[in-house]
Amino acid sequence: MKLADAFAKVVVPERNVSFRAYDGSTCGPQDNDVVIELLSPRGVEYLAGAPSQLGLARAYVSGDLEIHGDAYTALSRLYPMDTSHISTADKLALVKKFALTALKRPAPPPQERKLSGGRHSKNRDAEAIHHHYDVSNKFYRWVLGPSMAYTCAVFPNADVSLETAQEAKFDLVARKLGLAPGMTLLDVGCGWGGMVLHAVRNYGVTAIGVTLSQQQADWGQKAIADAGLSHRAEIRFSDYRDVKETGFDAISSIGLTEHIGRANYPSYFSFLYEKLKPEGRMLNHTITRSEDAQPTHIRTSFINRYVFPDGELSGPGMIMSAFNDAGFEIRHEENLREHYALTLKHWCENLENHWDEAVAEAGLATARVWRLYMAASRLGFDINKIQLHQMLGVKLGPGGKSGMPLRPNYQ
Repeated sequence: MKLADAFAKVVVPERNVSFRAYDGSTCGPQDNDVVIELLSPRGVEYLAGAPSQLGLARAYVSGDLEIHGDAYTALSRLYPMDTSHISTADKLALVKKFALTALKRPAPPPQERKLSGGRHSKNRDAEAIHHHYDVSNKFYRWVLGPSMAYTCAVFPNADVSLETAQEAKFDLVARKLGLAPGMTLLDVGCGWGGMVLHAVRNYGVTAIGVTLSQQQADWGQKAIADAGLSHRAEIRFSDYRDVKETGFDAISSIGLTEHIGRANYPSYFSFLYEKLKPEGRMLNHTITRSEDAQPTHIRTSFINRYVFPDGELSGPGMIMSAFNDAGFEIRHEENLREHYALTLKHWCENLENHWDEAVAEAGLATARVWRLYMAASRLGFDINKIQLHQMLGVKLGPGGKSGMPLRPNYQ
């Protein structure tokens, strides 16, 4: 059995994905806009040894498998990988063909990461953040654009620029928090400081941002100094759990909850609840799974091994319950799923437009991780496998006072 014969048994022609391999075999029109090419026996060993997304990722990141054409288009045509049409005889033939190959199990590419130590301990969390966020500020600049905002943007309409949409996101958060001159803001998991800068510049607050990425902290602190705002803003290289200050008027958490872990939701929200003044508000902006029943993390997934080690996604109901149980009165919630799909579309285009620069800065294998990860994430948001939720809570004051307007306008 040639490799193309095996591919043809798994991927039906209706998927409109062609194939070719180092053994000279082909399947489908070779001028197709999507062609999967297996370049070496090691690529087959990766696929046979882990016949799932992890095997595909290993083969692609190592350069043993190539996706000719747009990665998002390829994944959208291949997903979901349905094998129900394969006869029992064909399944047995495939097992016989690749059984010995599967046993070889070559070493994964060095970009694959397994962490050590207690899950979600401070040291292990720092190692996980370092793995993902300390790639290179220059590399992130090619992907994220001038805003250096690595979270879901909010698009007033589909035609606005990514930069406009990121500013709209920061402004939406600021308005939900009710920011006003003289207030204090804590931004946990602050990234490169985009929310801090927006809030200080546009709303007259004093702000502290914390991140576990040294490169993010260095970038953000320089941006604050360059803007002449060092007297009212600070980006710290710090775990949020080490923040000593209290009595904040508002807290924003934009993209941190994904790294906290389900078991730590109660302590996470309770810790931040205690940092607020009475009538203070917290905005929690986080990626979720589409339902609570789905597992929070899959240790053998591509995302867990290559992108976000120890990342955990829960359904929105579970997060909302933990938020509520910590003492917050929940005042507003919305799902921005389509906005994240659009954000990722822009990031994918940025990477392709700066591919040579990104490869020169971070290496080909890392760039390939990002190409696959962002295309897969865009697909996940498009088909509602993952969502993006903003939840606004308030710490009630004496007598149940919320300090909230009767009909706030968040649009």
